[in-house]
Amino acid sequence: MSEFNNVTVIREANVYFDGAVTSRTVLFADGSKKTLGIAQPGEYEFSTGKAELMEILAGELEVSVAAGPWKKVVGGEAFEVPADSKFTMRVTVLVDYCCSFLD
Repeated sequence: MSEFNNVTVIREANVYFDGAVTSRTVLFADGSKKTLGIAQPGEYEFSTGKAELMEILAGELEVSVAAGPWKKVVGGEAFEVPADSKFTMRVTVLVDYCCSFLD
């Protein structure tokens, strides 16, 4: 899906790691939530509350989910993160991403 219709976008940015990773929150009528963001090259660790689906729209990274093995992910691919866990991204080429929060 290349566009979202009939949504609410939170104006304030989510800013992480001194601005190296930023996103905007998109709220849907059904109560679901996504973030659309950019990650600059670097290494970043995130903690999750809910399970997440990270779709990489463009760019390239390596990811380790819950201290597991490293996996290369490129534009057009995705990875899932379980609820209440951590994941680390090594961004090698600027990443454009869409994060969906799963139930």
